[in-house]
Amino acid sequence: MTWTEHTVVREGVRISCRDWGGSGPPVVLLHGLAGHAGEWDSLARNLSRRHRVVAVDQRGHGASERRPGDVSRAAYVADAAVVIERLDLHRPVLVGQSLGGHTAMLTAAAHPDLLGGLVLVEAGPGGPNPTVQAEIGAALDAWPTPFPSRRAAVEFFGGGAVGEGWAAGLEERGGGWWPRFDRDVMVEALTENARRSFWDEWTSIACPTLVVLGQSGIIPPHETEAMLQRRPGVVAMSVPAAGHDVHLEHPEILCQVLQDFLERVAVR
Repeated sequence: MTWTEHTVVREGVRISCRDWGGSGPPVVLLHGLAGHAGEWDSLARNLSRRHRVVAVDQRGHGASERRPGDVSRAAYVADAAVVIERLDLHRPVLVGQSLGGHTAMLTAAAHPDLLGGLVLVEAGPGGPNPTVQAEIGAALDAWPTPFPSRRAAVEFFGGGAVGEGWAAGLEERGGGWWPRFDRDVMVEALTENARRSFWDEWTSIACPTLVVLGQSGIIPPHETEAMLQRRPGVVAMSVPAAGHDVHLEHPEILCQVLQDFLERVAVR
């Protein structure tokens, strides 16, 4: 099965979506910072056998608006809500990895009747983290762009499925391979995460929620423990031999975990 591109426009900003079709209950997928909708291709292809699956290029990323004027958390949330409404995705399960998981969490908090379920992959309320913008800026500055070849990019990003997933987000231009985002936009998008935490939003969420972590991921144990203490009904699991990019490292495991969660949500 292949995907069809849809473009949703909100307040003049283009949001590109990969619609994998499928006739079952809907699932919406949000990538992380500096990522792209194609990261979900393997998982989306498998899930679409039983579900309507839509993967979103969030604003500032991939095929969507590259330099939107607003990169606040509220703007990302509003985009997710409009995609769900415009594509007629009735009470989907919203799945997000990293900053996409953060967007998914805030969407569930802001629109309690919009979602049927929430899945956070290597994401949480976090913050405040005053060094995060400098750290991410330095990490992006270290990319040797343009990459001389796609293979060089794959190797730079660690090789294997993770390297392929990140390299798939690049575009060939002028003899080199370039990111499909602007570094300064990525740094600016983290402004609110640098300044505050989002625990009030986390505790206000009412829909069924699953938290998936990599055994060697970036979410500290104390944050996970606090998340479960504040919402005892949440299910959390750790994927062995996985880091932050669980969806790229072990898409088959994540697909099965999501399928089990989706079946539980469907019978509620």
